[in-house]
Order: sequence, then structure tokens, then C-alpha cells
Amino acid sequence: MTRVFSGIKPTGHLTLGNYLGAMRQWAAVDQHRADALFCIVDLHALTVDHDPARVRRLSRQGASLLLAAGLDPRVCTVFVQSHVDEHARLSYLLECVATDGEMRRMIQYKEKAVRERERGGSVRLSLLTYPVLMAADILAYGADEVPVGDDQAQHVELARDLAVRFNQRYGHTFVVPRATLPRVAARVMNLQEPTSKMGKSDDSGPGIVYLLDEPDVVRKKVMRAVTDSGREVVYDRQSRPGLANLLEILAACTGGDPSELSGAYDSYGALKKDTAEAVVEVLRPLQARHAELCADPGYLEGVLREGAEKARAMARPTVDAAYRAIGLLPALSGAEAGPGAAR
Repeated sequence: MTRVFSGIKPTGHLTLGNYLGAMRQWAAVDQHRADALFCIVDLHALTVDHDPARVRRLSRQGASLLLAAGLDPRVCTVFVQSHVDEHARLSYLLECVATDGEMRRMIQYKEKAVRERERGGSVRLSLLTYPVLMAADILAYGADEVPVGDDQAQHVELARDLAVRFNQRYGHTFVVPRATLPRVAARVMNLQEPTSKMGKSDDSGPGIVYLLDEPDVVRKKVMRAVTDSGREVVYDRQSRPGLANLLEILAACTGGDPSELSGAYDSYGALKKDTAEAVVEVLRPLQARHAELCADPGYLEGVLREGAEKARAMARPTVDAAYRAIGLLPALSGAEAGPGAAR
């Protein structure tokens, strides 16, 4: 059976982009067609300045929203990255296979490093190496597919390169994964800056629809979305990015096609109104289920505990095999070491 792995980083409140671009596909399709693992990748949240309490809070919220979106722990594995030691164990081995040049070519590192230098600072070393940890997240489980937005495809390519390189140098150990992209709304854009991704770590709240936004807040944000010059409603991502973003969101919410939907509107206002209502209706059941989960915190704790146990059992044989392949001695138990082993 195909194995799928993907994760959510708890660096901000989850957004409509996270849901339409990834979470809904995970719940509706991926968990049923594959042996699927979905992870709160909390170790990745430590690569930048952070509030420890906020990381914990967002990790719990992210896990509950994954369940609210429809992930079923009886069908798939939902867990927290730091609860499974194999991620960190394998990451160091892969650092010994990766190169400095590969890390410095990663787009997110380059962009964040430049911004930090302009402020007179320096990024954390973990920001440079975190794509290797991401590769470890994937390779530890022998994942065949990694459902990602197009902005993360470069990291899956790195995981592929490291898997191939390790296998060639030390013997076949890892499955070589591939990225899979959603058909539509793979990259929902910021409503106020339609050429920028709707990212959960951004500060521009008016352009971001959060999954737990109240319906009136959602309507206000969509109705105030930036559009483009001209009056005709057409779907053109290059020259009309604001309209294209609204049409793609509406299409993703209703199951339509952005180009076909554009022909049904003769005004921006009507398009915005229908898009806002479509988003409200898509989020309504998710918000209701999230409220139920918040009222029963013991259930979430049980899901994450059992998920970590399942994930650990899957990852450990592969990681142990990687340790042997790269040349490390296996650990000995007390009985195996014998009474004279300490001498």
C-alpha cells in the first residue's frame, strides 16, 4: 500500500490556505487511499524566535484542527514530531550526507537570511539545516508520496536527492519519495497581497482567513480583498492576480472551475459576496467539530499518544537500518555486553 507523509508546522494559526491546499485533500482522499501519517512538526517551529508556550498551544490547536478537518485516527496516524525520537536521530545522519551548498540554495533560507542580515542580525543554524530534518521526517517512514503545496516541492526534491545518495553510498535503505500537488488551490494567496502566499506566520491579518475566524470576520476579510484594475471578471493569474485568487478560492470551496466561474459574474462585488459565503460554509462544520474536541482534551491526548506509538514502531526499523548502514555500531543491552564490557 502506498505510504503518505505530510505535516503542519505550529508557527501560526492555521489558515484557509492550509485547509484548501492540503488538509481537506488529506481527509477526503489521502487517508483512505494510502497508509497515511500526518504530523505536527513542532521541531521545525524552533528554527526562529518563538514563545515556548505559544508553540505548545499551537501544536495542540493544530492537531485538533487536523481531526476537525476529518482525519480519522482509526484510519490514519496523527502525531507530534517531537514525540518520536527517530526524527532527530535520522536528521543527523542525513546532515552527514547533505552538503553546505544544497542547504544554502534552499529558497526559504535564502529569503529569511537576507531579511535578517538587513536588520543587522543572523538566522539560527537550525534554519539552514531544517530541510534535512524535513527529509528525515519523510524518509524515516518510507513514504512514497508527500502531499505539499508548490512552495514546499523543493524540500521534497532534497529528500529525494539525499535518499538516492545514501542508498548509493551505503546500500539501499530508503524509499525515494515524490511530491504530489493538489489539482486546484495549491497555493491560496493573501487577500491583501495576492502575489504572496496566505501564510500562517504572516502578520497581515486582514489578508488571511484563519480557520477559526468568526463568520462575520471571514465575510469582512473577503469583501475587502484587493482586486485589479478594470471591470471585467476574468481568470488570469498573471495580469489579474486578485481576481484569480478569489476565483480559485470559490472554485475550491464549491468544486467548480475558476475559468468557468469567471463567466458567471459581471461585478467584483457579486464575486466577493459568493466567495465569502462559500468560505463560511466550508469552515462551518470544521469549526463545530473543533469546538467539540476542545471540550474533551483527554481525547486529543489519547490520539496523539497512540499516534506516536504507531509512528515510532514504523520509523525505528528504518532508522536503525540507516545507523547500521552508515557504519555505527549497534547498541548493546546489559546482557549482551556481559560482565566485562565496562573494563
